Amino acid sequence: MAGQYLAGFIHDIAEYLHYPLRYFPDNGFAAAFGLAVAGYFWLKNTQGIHESSEKALQIMTVTTVMVVILLTWCAITLFHAPAPLPPSPLRYGFPFNHESLGWLTGLRNSWLSHTTLFILLVGFGHSVLAMSGEETLAQVNREIAHPKLKNLKKAAVVIGTYALLFTALTSFFAVMIIPDGERSLYFGNLISGIAMHLWGPMWARLIFHGFVVLVGVLILAGAHNTSIVGANGVLNRVAEDGVLTEAFQKPHPRYGTSYRIINLVVGMQAATIVLTGGNVFTLAGLYAFGVVWSFALMALAVLVLRYTEPAKREWKVPLNIPLGRGRELPLGVLLIATVLFLTALVNFFTKYQATIGGVSFSLIFFAIFTYSEKRCAKERAGRREGLDQFRVYGNEEPANDTLGVRPGNILVAVRDPKNLYYLREVLRRTDTSQQDVVVMTARLYHREHSFGDTSFEAREIFDHYEQELFTAAVAAAEKEGKPISLLVVPATDVFDAIVVTAERLESSRIVCGLSNKLTPDEQGKLTGDAWERLPEPKPRLVMEVRLPNGVSREYYLGPHLPRLRDQDLELLHRLWLEITSDPKFAGAHHYHVIAVALEHMERELKNEKRSELLQMLSSELQKGRRENE
Repeated sequence: MAGQYLAGFIHDIAEYLHYPLRYFPDNGFAAAFGLAVAGYFWLKNTQGIHESSEKALQIMTVTTVMVVILLTWCAITLFHAPAPLPPSPLRYGFPFNHESLGWLTGLRNSWLSHTTLFILLVGFGHSVLAMSGEETLAQVNREIAHPKLKNLKKAAVVIGTYALLFTALTSFFAVMIIPDGERSLYFGNLISGIAMHLWGPMWARLIFHGFVVLVGVLILAGAHNTSIVGANGVLNRVAEDGVLTEAFQKPHPRYGTSYRIINLVVGMQAATIVLTGGNVFTLAGLYAFGVVWSFALMALAVLVLRYTEPAKREWKVPLNIPLGRGRELPLGVLLIATVLFLTALVNFFTKYQATIGGVSFSLIFFAIFTYSEKRCAKERAGRREGLDQFRVYGNEEPANDTLGVRPGNILVAVRDPKNLYYLREVLRRTDTSQQDVVVMTARLYHREHSFGDTSFEAREIFDHYEQELFTAAVAAAEKEGKPISLLVVPATDVFDAIVVTAERLESSRIVCGLSNKLTPDEQGKLTGDAWERLPEPKPRLVMEVRLPNGVSREYYLGPHLPRLRDQDLELLHRLWLEITSDPKFAGAHHYHVIAVALEHMERELKNEKRSELLQMLSSELQKGRRENE
């Protein structure tokens, strides 16, 4: 489509310069341009270069400026040269032909072709491409930032608004402004046709036409990149589920991207461009087939999940009728699925060329995937499916610059892939644009490995268990829409590994879950002992142990101000009042009282009162545990 806009602009420039291009191959030029765009984004996706949301926002801003100028100029044009509105279908009916009805041409003069429902379904089927941006949201769902649901809603509203206003108004203005005899010349680049028939001097129209082409190239080329990203994500999930072989997920040796899937996607896109010869009608029909059936099948999947997994959801489609006993009739989803399936069925028969291509494509790939799935099942031999592929970098000294994290990050120690509730909680409460989250696990080795050569190969510290663990961690991060950094540390003691890693990464907090063998206090004590073994200068760290019930226990490592309870403060203040009642001690402060008490306790720990003092401390600990319970 972008190539068609560019070809139309070249045609108009040539006409303006009185050098008309009579034999210019519009479709061939569009195909060549499409291949160039595909090649560019193939390289970018293979390299894994991040396309920032700021760039996308800038493109949308420029697009909005173009839309406002276009609609305003169209209104001015109609003011200077009034034109009648398109014929009302309520008065004149719809002049159906073979192109609009396809295999249903025999119903052209039947009573069915005059029913409102049939006319609406045919019209909606031909205009469903205007809502194709909504389908893209499902493909890029993994890349949407936190808060994911809120951002999804915003994107859906923007896409719906553009589709309703821009697409509909553009179609009306095209009928009213472009003469009937010339309109067919601009079916591949309708906005360019409007731009060239606006009221005003030719040079102004050409400049605006160039602006339209620039915007069209930017936004449509970006859509091409989005399709690669979406298809790459979908096929990665298909490979993780055991339908494609693990070879497809093998990371690029230099960039770490799933380059084989990217090669497959871009290769198929290039083949489609070549086979269709850049014909926009053929491509649009094939795309419409995929979009409408994707909508229909996704609606069916949501409907089925509402019954098979009736768990609490963050958001549900409205119009749910309670049936009692926690059950409900999802009338809203049912109506949406019905409309989409009726539209898909009408499209199936009216767009026969796209149907032939789409069905053939689906059957071929269904056969390929079925064969591949059976072959993968034999190769996996009972191994767990759904594991991500990771590119492992070996570095003996993990640090901020090697891992790409900022000082003050949060270090989350993980070990059980089925027990990552605390990682989800950390991601939920952390603004990762301000503070990085590092997920680490320790690969334990026996003591004898610490003698002699202590270097390890990447395959020695990253095995199937780490792959399963990090797959679960990545899934949790994707659900929250936040980035994480992954780290495996070889060690002989897990607490030493955690503390040393926190020191090297300049972390501000260590977070872990409740151990199966240790109490939170024992975890805090062992971590504190590991901190004491660090060389000077030792960092100030906070260790947080999160329990499954949501309770959090914090332990400050090293010297720190004690966290006094209310009763401790009251006791301290009463002692201070009693001491300062004597004028000789009027200058005493609370810290003087604490200093004397601590020195007294230190002396008693070294004499015969030690056992009595420890017994008092034990009673206080038991009292504190009862209060926490």
